Amino acid sequence: MRSYQAPAHPGMRYPAFVEPDSPGNLRAPKSPSALRVDDQIVRPETREELVRGRKIHAAPAKVPHADRHQVLGFVTEGCMAPGYVASTDLLTRAGPGSDFATDTCIRREGIDPGTGARHLEELAFEIVNEQSRRDITERAQDLSDRGVRRLIAIFVKRGEVCEWSPERNDWIVLDPTGVLEDPTLAEPLPIRAMLDRSEAHRTAIRGFRTKGNPEIRAIQAQSKDEGRAEGRAEGRAEGRAEGRVEGWRAGIEALCDAFDIPFGPDRRAHVLQLDTRQVEDLLGHLRRERRWP
Repeated sequence: MRSYQAPAHPGMRYPAFVEPDSPGNLRAPKSPSALRVDDQIVRPETREELVRGRKIHAAPAKVPHADRHQVLGFVTEGCMAPGYVASTDLLTRAGPGSDFATDTCIRREGIDPGTGARHLEELAFEIVNEQSRRDITERAQDLSDRGVRRLIAIFVKRGEVCEWSPERNDWIVLDPTGVLEDPTLAEPLPIRAMLDRSEAHRTAIRGFRTKGNPEIRAIQAQSKDEGRAEGRAEGRAEGRAEGRVEGWRAGIEALCDAFDIPFGPDRRAHVLQLDTRQVEDLLGHLRRERRWP
């Protein structure tokens, strides 16, 4: 199994963007790091996004995208490490002319003391169904320049999960049998879990268990209690059954003595090896036939 771990240093690359100030007026470009992540230039809570100055209408998703988005949100919530928070469709000022949202992202909780704004996302996910490769690549480049450590794209139609490589300036296909490891994750995230709903459910539950979720602990404790109770009940039942068998074995010896049937050490050893049904059958035979079978 291949493990995809967080890179030590994110790659940096900065194109010459310009930032819209007002219609027909462009200010000098700023470095992405000089911008607050929540300094929006689109109207929040609308479908507006900007990618390198191009206004984009973020349309509602079709079934494949929408379904995968729901699964992705659930599995990331389960795997997310303590001290982090996961968000859906969170607007980020990615560059002077870019202000858009990723499908799902994970960032540190609280406020960044250096900026007074929320923390920048560290791990982000995009679901690609109808988007062009150019669009998702430009977004990946801008987010990488902004300082987002990792960007994962789920290409729904191809059934592939890829990670953006700033060094190669390209998408790298991840092994579907591998796992994604990152400081933002308490439980490694299998690549397959981003493509398969059942695997996502199993992974999320493992994540909640790893983090010591109180409900998971309660379920585990209840299961242990039920197991112990079941074991005690089974033990009592087995004890009663064994008691009946011992009584039947004693009855066999008593019948042999009453009917003058030889019952030496060999036959006694044979009776001890018989199961419940065989002991009962032998006892019935002796009562009817008054002789050893």
